[in-house]
Amino acid sequence: MKKMNTTLGALSMGLLLSMSLQASDAMKMVEAASKLDVKKVCDVKSQGLDKVVATAAKYNPAAVKLGVEFKRLGITNRVYIKGLEAALKQKPVPKKVTLQYKSKGKTKSKTFPIDYAAWRSCTFSVRALQQVTEADKTWRMAVPGDGFK
Repeated sequence: MKKMNTTLGALSMGLLLSMSLQASDAMKMVEAASKLDVKKVCDVKSQGLDKVVATAAKYNPAAVKLGVEFKRLGITNRVYIKGLEAALKQKPVPKKVTLQYKSKGKTKSKTFPIDYAAWRSCTFSVRALQQVTEADKTWRMAVPGDGFK
């Protein structure tokens, strides 16, 4: 019984430690994203398609971990990034990307210009994390009678 309690205690401590490390990694990404200028980082013309998609792929996992991933027109940001990465592997790179997603149990698809889809995925990943820091700073303004005028 004593060994079981010791083992259970060690496992729970390990689980708590790994969860806190994952949360701290996500918070590091939030801090890094809060310092970015979305218009410059996500500009496909100046940065290039590959770099914009890489930026989206870098910041979106932190948004997913924190539960703030954007979803627009029934399509999560993960679907945008996955579709763009598949399109970039094709030679020549297509002008449009078709994204497959599930909505209400049905598989659907939507086609976007590749530049627009890249801009959208990058903006969605970075802004989701930036809004986390904005919410931490400004939530008091929404409380009636506590700073809201």
